[in-house]
Amino acid sequence: MGGTGASEATGRRWSRAHVAALVDHTLLKPEATLLDVANTTREGRALGVYAVCVSPSMVTAARDVAGTGPLIAAVAGFPSGKHLSAIKAREAQLAVADGAVEIDMVIDVGAAVLGDVDAVHADIAAVRAAVPDAVLKVIVESAALLDLAGEKRLIDVCRAAVDADADFVKTSTGFHPAGGASVRAVELMRETVGPTIGVKASGGIRTAADAVAMLDAGASRLGLSGTRAVLDGLG
Repeated sequence: MGGTGASEATGRRWSRAHVAALVDHTLLKPEATLLDVANTTREGRALGVYAVCVSPSMVTAARDVAGTGPLIAAVAGFPSGKHLSAIKAREAQLAVADGAVEIDMVIDVGAAVLGDVDAVHADIAAVRAAVPDAVLKVIVESAALLDLAGEKRLIDVCRAAVDADADFVKTSTGFHPAGGASVRAVELMRETVGPTIGVKASGGIRTAADAVAMLDAGASRLGLSGTRAVLDGLG
């Protein structure tokens, strides 16, 4: 692959266009307006990103601007994950009805920390059943799980997501004080889910070097809010 964004550790190179095509260009700030969403969607289209990820109430605004450009993703149970499973499922359904084709749902991190993996599985399964045709990404808050419960718990939660028919596991909301994506978390997640399930790295990825490190660790999608700056670093 061409381009100037190289990982010295692996020798693998990532072109600007290739990385852009793996990006969910994200706007999830509570203060985001309809105009902000429209502008973010236009920017994503111009940058050649894969998808634009917005709040459920903003899906229609993004869809109307995207046209044949980026796909629309929406979040469910965001950012705390403390919503009832039925609420997450309905939120996902409504977002898909409005035009979202991907859903990024947040697990109940507290249940995961306590080791109630069955509850985590049931939560994911409820959303999966509600949106059977959407791509489902499961946000596990990897930094919090690693800090509070250790690597085995992150592995167990990722396995639960796979068992519940998720399409992706995703590191972070970007809102948790424990932090966002890390190379170690992405490595563990990729090792756990294997080659056929997606791994999305999100939270705190602000430079081209950050992005390349996550991709080299096994990420197959990136969640970025500062997409242009990352891509500009790739030349």
